[in-house]
Amino acid sequence: MNKQKIAILTDSGSDVPEQIRTTYDVKVIPLKIIFEDGEYVDKVNITAEEVYDRMSEEIPKTSLPDGEIIKGMFDEIKAEGYEKVLAVTISSGLSGTNNMVRIVAEQYEGLEIFVLDTKNIGIGAGFSVVEAALQAAKDIEWDTIKANLQKGIEKAKVFFHVPTLEYLQKGGRIGLVQSVLGSMMNLKPIITCNEDGIYHTVAKVRGKAKSVNKTIQLVEEFASTAKKYNLAVAYGGRTALKEAEAIRQELKAKLPDYEQFFFDQVSPALGVHTGPGLIGIGVQILD
Repeated sequence: MNKQKIAILTDSGSDVPEQIRTTYDVKVIPLKIIFEDGEYVDKVNITAEEVYDRMSEEIPKTSLPDGEIIKGMFDEIKAEGYEKVLAVTISSGLSGTNNMVRIVAEQYEGLEIFVLDTKNIGIGAGFSVVEAALQAAKDIEWDTIKANLQKGIEKAKVFFHVPTLEYLQKGGRIGLVQSVLGSMMNLKPIITCNEDGIYHTVAKVRGKAKSVNKTIQLVEEFASTAKKYNLAVAYGGRTALKEAEAIRQELKAKLPDYEQFFFDQVSPALGVHTGPGLIGIGVQILD
């Protein structure tokens, strides 16, 4: 435990790298995935791969953790001797999780709780969790951490390439992404979260290879303004693993000055809305 007794809490849609989660004891509120045969707990009793394998037969729904679960996690944190909580969630524009955590936090006694809306998703949100964990471990002053995290929101970006918009549409998460014309012309949109934390299209490119190249270019442009940055590649399912690996090597060559490079599968809950084959490239500016 850090000196200020600060716990880090996030949700499973934030895709916090496993090694960060275990090293800094990051608590994770699991989102739920609902198939007709029952409810599954994100990353606990279902993997992203299992979700993709079943998607040809049934597209599941996702649901928020209920207030009781969140309250239970605060109870656990308090029982472990923590006094403060940095609760970092995926975008309120994409999920009600942030609101749920905020409501429970406002009524909760015995812990000082700061709730951050990252306006982001997946590793884009996960970057803020990493920062929260590192800064708490370095014993940076509580109010300074809060201010740093708030300032850091616009310094983290994740660009997604999805093979099809079908899943975003069916999950009602399409946001400002235009869909119908694109699929007719083989236009592949590159999606990110805007400043309100809602999906929107940053570029439309014909064909998959060009779309991936354009995504890498967008990451390069975003990183080029900084001396210090973190990178990440997230992929959806084993079909995308080989491609993700190739992108990782290319990024290492093009942007060699990274501090940390995270590489992982996206969470099952995120996979429900994006479908198999997703490639996400994340970048976080550190200076």
